[in-house]
Amino acid sequence: MAGLREVKKQRTRDSIQREALRLIARQGYHGTTCEQIAAAAEVSPATLYRYFPSKEDIILWDVFDPLIAEAVRIRPIRESALSAVRHGLAAALGDVAPGELEAVRKRAALVLSVPALRARSWEQLESLQANLTAALAERAARRGERRDAEVAAAVCASVVGLAVRRWVAQGGNLARFVDEALEAIPGLVGGSGR
Repeated sequence: MAGLREVKKQRTRDSIQREALRLIARQGYHGTTCEQIAAAAEVSPATLYRYFPSKEDIILWDVFDPLIAEAVRIRPIRESALSAVRHGLAAALGDVAPGELEAVRKRAALVLSVPALRARSWEQLESLQANLTAALAERAARRGERRDAEVAAAVCASVVGLAVRRWVAQGGNLARFVDEALEAIPGLVGGSGR
């Protein structure tokens, strides 16, 4: 039963965010209210606020960080941390439908264009970093290593953030931007990511 409840919550979150983005595309970020978003999503304002405390939270919410971390966690144990992140991200991005990626790009462009959202976008980076830290720490433990998973995750999350900004500015293939950015890391520190 809890699974069905979670699916319903996910659908409600998706609907609220989708309607918010639709209204914002038409009316602008500052011209769109939470009450308008609630009405468009066919939920009460109280329901909207139960899911999202603010309009910023509606825009910033996504489900990708745990999915990316899981894709990294299940990579073959023989891979280095960097290789696991590169290949895990490629696999996770490969599972996202092109239409959904375009919606992510539009949302990321909105985040970068609105100062209040841009200021809070560090929360997204910290979420990715925390999820990657957990996945990499588990991998290191399975490998019998005592590597600093937090440092590796911080570097990778920062590089992914740069790749996303480039993707928003230039369009194209997000997976390619991410892979090229992560591929550059070993050359900068004199190691190999393979």
